[in-house]
Amino acid sequence: MTGAVRTFLTRRQGRRRWTVADVLSYAYLAAGVLVMFGPVAWLVLSSFKTEANLMQFPPTLLPLAQATAQVEGHAAPLPLFDVAMEDDSVRRLAQVRRVGLMAQMVDPADPTEVLQVRIDQRTQVRQLRLATENFTEAFSRFNFATYLRNSVVVTVAATVITLVINSMAAFALSKYRFRGRNVIFLIIISTLMIPLSVILVPVFLVITQVGWVNNLWGVIIPGAATPTGVFLLRQYMLTIPDELLDSGRIDGASEWRIYWQIVLPLAAPALAVLAIFSVMWRWNDFLWPLIVLTRSEFFTLQVGLNAFQGELQIRWHYVLAMTVLTLLPITLVFSVLQRFITTGIASTGVKG
Repeated sequence: MTGAVRTFLTRRQGRRRWTVADVLSYAYLAAGVLVMFGPVAWLVLSSFKTEANLMQFPPTLLPLAQATAQVEGHAAPLPLFDVAMEDDSVRRLAQVRRVGLMAQMVDPADPTEVLQVRIDQRTQVRQLRLATENFTEAFSRFNFATYLRNSVVVTVAATVITLVINSMAAFALSKYRFRGRNVIFLIIISTLMIPLSVILVPVFLVITQVGWVNNLWGVIIPGAATPTGVFLLRQYMLTIPDELLDSGRIDGASEWRIYWQIVLPLAAPALAVLAIFSVMWRWNDFLWPLIVLTRSEFFTLQVGLNAFQGELQIRWHYVLAMTVLTLLPITLVFSVLQRFITTGIASTGVKG
């Protein structure tokens, strides 16, 4: 297995030596990996940093914290510093207190002697430390279980409704011949050009009249039918032979049975692609839930994260920790279903 991976990662256009094309190809791929996964790596590493570590400049990639030592006669651990002495030697001392530009330092091994050191003579001793308290403390301040439940309900319900409605529309537009079919399809696709800000107020007024403000249905229903989903499924269903449907009708199958037992199983790759897109859209949706939901017991995870942003202070270490947790479910779903993406998308344009 290791040899196969090594062979795959070191493949070259030239059989024996590197060519310019090989160097440019690997440089391009490395730059792509850095651009795509660099911010994710920074997010995960920063979620384990302390609040002070996040605010320091220049920033560090790894979660480094001030090293401390337990010194006799002091209840709390004291911060450690490397101090440049007058004889050009460097001693590791613990700081007892700081007064102005001077600091009182002691040797952790012999704390009886107190040294007066200028603060410009000392350098912080840092060590790798994972601030797991960012996650544990955030749970006590952040109603994660309630927000997670709301996000799961919204995502699952909206995805199921999206698959059903879009597949019905795609089935009718791909397998039935009627006047105005192409016009209806063009109208559906043209709605992609309408920005969300244009329909935001009218949709909110409708939701208000229905009584779905501060109700999860107000988040689920408005985005149930998507033109992107209708397009993907219609293009895929066009590749399904009409003879299969005719055979079902000859055998006495109803149109609902043909849709449910013939078309949907054959369109499974496209449905999987739409399911992935729908899960990502609903899980990451922030603006519409923020408008519809004003009571905290109905907040989704994305809206709940906004609770850490106060008027005067933002608790970034908690925000980053909870952001990492909110990414885990969507990452798991994507990793399980990602093999359907290439197959489903590649098959949507075979037949027009």
